[in-house]
Amino acid sequence: MAATPEMRASDGDRDRVAAALREHCAQGRLTMEEFQERLELVYQGRTYGDLQKVTADLPDIDLKARPVPAPSPGKGVEPSDAQKGLKAAWASWAGAVAVCTVIWAMSDFGGYYWPMWVAGPWGAILLVSTIFGAGPKNRDRGR
Repeated sequence: MAATPEMRASDGDRDRVAAALREHCAQGRLTMEEFQERLELVYQGRTYGDLQKVTADLPDIDLKARPVPAPSPGKGVEPSDAQKGLKAAWASWAGAVAVCTVIWAMSDFGGYYWPMWVAGPWGAILLVSTIFGAGPKNRDRGR
């Protein structure tokens, strides 16, 4: 059955669109403000049509398959795609934790700090990724 814009989207569908938005943000197509706005819309979206609207003005290309231009002489070394992606992942983590903390502070400031359940596991995964890298696949790429 082909997916139509009226069909309900799954959590996996929303996660795939969120990952694409992170990549577009890392590539400089979206500002952090645009990224946060679109990320909120993704997780509020119920149908494939809702998700398509969020990415309608972004290219549908495999960003990893594009050739990387050689650095110009005399210029500093630019960060790799993995470094840019990691930076975008940390920025999205910080934004999500900030939004959750603001919601927590507005609802019951002295109560149980539930945003730790967003910050803790996600932050731990990002920390491990930052320390140990993305895995052996990226280490072999430079050889």
